[in-house]
Amino acid sequence: MTNFKTSGFMYALALMVVAFVTVQSVFFIVKSWKRAKELGMETEKLKQTIISSALFSLAPAISILATVLALASALGIVLPWIRLSVIGNLAYETVAAENALEVLGSSLSSEVTDPTAFSTIAWTMTIGSCFPLILLPFLCKKIHSAMGKATSKSKNAGVLGDILGAAAFIGIIAAFIARCIAGVPSDGPSAGVMTVATLVSAMVFTVALDLLCKKKDLKKLEPFVLPIAMFGAMGIAVLLVQLVPGIAEMTWR
Repeated sequence: MTNFKTSGFMYALALMVVAFVTVQSVFFIVKSWKRAKELGMETEKLKQTIISSALFSLAPAISILATVLALASALGIVLPWIRLSVIGNLAYETVAAENALEVLGSSLSSEVTDPTAFSTIAWTMTIGSCFPLILLPFLCKKIHSAMGKATSKSKNAGVLGDILGAAAFIGIIAAFIARCIAGVPSDGPSAGVMTVATLVSAMVFTVALDLLCKKKDLKKLEPFVLPIAMFGAMGIAVLLVQLVPGIAEMTWR
């Protein structure tokens, strides 16, 4: 029996989504190019802008690929591919899938074999990502105004704004990390040496690469710090399993 997660229908759906996103991107590139020429911008400058933008997109693309691979073991390759071709990201897609699986009594460490469960997860991931598109047009201006009033009272307004944004992001990541270390949900992946080793490795790689970029003024490397750190941590996890499997498999849950 054909695996429903990788059936012809799923691949056709994925190709339709990717084709739509590609056509939309080409449409806006062409419109932007024509408008830029109307404004008198030089062709060489436009080419440099396109090339730099394409290179800058490589780093997020690597992070997206890592997320697709992380979700593929449970959901197959096609659904994560569809989701992350549109609006998804590592933090949201993983959390949404985990929450749906937790309600269904499963986890990302187990392959989803029930079509109903698979459909529930797909709807959870999709509907959840629609809310920002609906709410942001109404709330974004008010949020920016509130943050502007808060930062305007400080002499270092720009710095305070960066701190508020970073604090919100760190709060989300901290909650995600805490769940992994504590082994939540209880029927999810075991919390142990492997969890902490992967986390610490990612932190070390990130800090080291960030310091290297600042010390050597490697601005072109900065967008690749996150994906390199992610793959580096994955490599450390693989090495631990291969070299010291007994220690790597130790858990406290």
